[in-house]
Amino acid sequence: MTRSRRVLMIAGGTASAGIGIVGAFVPILPTTPFLLLAAYLYARSSDRLYGWLLGNRLIGDYLRRYYERRCMSGRHKLVTLGLLWGVLALSSALAVDAWWARSVLGGIGIAVTAHILMLPRERGVTS
Repeated sequence: MTRSRRVLMIAGGTASAGIGIVGAFVPILPTTPFLLLAAYLYARSSDRLYGWLLGNRLIGDYLRRYYERRCMSGRHKLVTLGLLWGVLALSSALAVDAWWARSVLGGIGIAVTAHILMLPRERGVTS
């Protein structure tokens, strides 16, 4: 791999990881696809950054479960859905005036909730 390609992949992975982390707090911005993209780009360009991402104490466990086994623990599902609906409710109440925008937020919330609930629960994991 050329140096310039490696630098572009690392930059793309870093941008994706940053957007994914921000997406945990912004209701319309997805988290998981950006973190998976970051893992993909890091895996092909930097073993150190890939290891950091999967070893991160805040997102590493979540990302590994989703990336490797396509599942979430029950606790992660509850926390994710609680944060999702809490941020959606705050956004609707404080930042959105148009009825159609609130409808879009509600639709996104329903779609994300359905996706999360359809993921298998990891067995034997309490956290």
